[in-house]
Amino acid sequence: MNQTKYIFVTGGVTSSLGKGIIAASLAKLLQARGYRTTIQKFDPYLNVDPGTLNPYEHGECYVTDDGAETDLDLGHYERFLNVPTSQANNVTTGRIYLSVIEKERRGEFLGKTVQVVPHITNEIKDRMQLLGKSGDYDIVITEIGGTVGDIESLPYIESVRQLVWDLGENNAIVIHLTLIPYLAAAGELKTKPTQHSVKTLMESGIKADILVCRTEHELSQELRSKLALFCNVKKEAVIQSIDASTIYEVPNLMLEEGLDIVALKKLDLPKKAAPDLKTWNTFLKRLKSPKHTVNIGLIGKYVEMQDCYKSILEAFIHSGAANETKVNVVSIHSEYIDEENIAEKFKDIDAILVAPGFGERGIEGKIAAVRYARENKMPFFGICLGMQMSVIEYSRNVLGLSEANSTEMNDQTSHPVVNLMEEQKNVTDKGGTMRLGAWKCEIKPNTLAYQIYGETTIFERHRHRYEYNSAYVADLEKAGLKASGVNPDTGLVEIVEIEEHPFFIGVQYHPEYKSTVANPHPLFVNFVAAAVKARKK
Repeated sequence: MNQTKYIFVTGGVTSSLGKGIIAASLAKLLQARGYRTTIQKFDPYLNVDPGTLNPYEHGECYVTDDGAETDLDLGHYERFLNVPTSQANNVTTGRIYLSVIEKERRGEFLGKTVQVVPHITNEIKDRMQLLGKSGDYDIVITEIGGTVGDIESLPYIESVRQLVWDLGENNAIVIHLTLIPYLAAAGELKTKPTQHSVKTLMESGIKADILVCRTEHELSQELRSKLALFCNVKKEAVIQSIDASTIYEVPNLMLEEGLDIVALKKLDLPKKAAPDLKTWNTFLKRLKSPKHTVNIGLIGKYVEMQDCYKSILEAFIHSGAANETKVNVVSIHSEYIDEENIAEKFKDIDAILVAPGFGERGIEGKIAAVRYARENKMPFFGICLGMQMSVIEYSRNVLGLSEANSTEMNDQTSHPVVNLMEEQKNVTDKGGTMRLGAWKCEIKPNTLAYQIYGETTIFERHRHRYEYNSAYVADLEKAGLKASGVNPDTGLVEIVEIEEHPFFIGVQYHPEYKSTVANPHPLFVNFVAAAVKARKK
């Protein structure tokens, strides 16, 4: 195949319709037909990346192997396709403008007035084609963040218009995702918002090739014909996207609607073989027919917003299916946990996960949760800050260092068992300066970590500034908190565990980022298995 083909996914009427899920589902179907497919996301905000955004603003910040802090939609792409993404798969307006301004300062536009068109749009078009020009992909799907008509999205929409024109017929198509609201008072679905959304897109010079309609109710043939007529698309290109019980049903729903067939036809590509979704459907079957149920307490400080822990929640879905277990994740706000109410809060909980996070708020509640799990022999799993809390808890309550803390919470602590990393001490810029991306970890034999991974060398993704202070490792090991995984280059402790506990493990990295439908993460799989065992007892 000579030329990479491009699919652009835009959204209308309202945000949060699930452009990322539609893009990932289509990519899954194309991949299952034998096409090398990737997805990229263009975000219209001025931050260079979401790394400095509060999770309440933007949900979790997803991290790639190469250390890019990205939009959480990239997590969906990886979970669906089982293919790693990179720095190139997420671009923001901030990154685009920064690049153009740096070029202007270097004198690359000498004598020219630098403008949105052509300079910004050219930069966007270059980024849109970057993955396609690598020769690694047959089809590149690009999701445009925001909603058509937003002032922030205008340069992206104009770039898509130009690129569709540049690439020529059958080489690029536009899928427009829109909402068909149901008015209960009238008892009917309304197409007017979609018509206006498509009109707004056409005023920008773009004709939608395929219309994907989010709906709570089935679209009648009459309604599809009306949409086709007024939105200037073929009737078979009006695709229904009805609400599903899980996002993992969406590829099958899109297959039934023929989304992949219509897209391939418009791109002038052969259908190839029928999609091979055997692994996917085995996962779905296990997900829908669990043999066990467990309640896992997710102890965090952003629990009001589910997207803050998106990858963790999805990893529980993958690992639950692997164990044929329904995992009920019970969100417990760490700010409201204390010694008086903890037994009541945890009375129906089978296992505890202490989640990642930053800052002082809710810290003592996390430490109390670690202590409860340790003393009551409850399966415990700590991630990043959760692992650091387990070190502080053990130092205080087993080693007897009552003042033990992290310098993130108390820079005057007499026992900084968690400390700012050496290379972070002179860092002043906050954006993109943490320890990020995939790092090596050597696992010691005869440990729980080795039992879980079955190998001595692993690579996991990081996102932190503080680390377990090496000065305290020997004393804590003597007291029973084992350092079972260490970075061979820095000596940084990556994994801690307690031997005489049924299941107690803390990791400095973020295993949730690497869990996919095809490869559920072994830490989550084993943690859920331990929860099942604990419940049976």
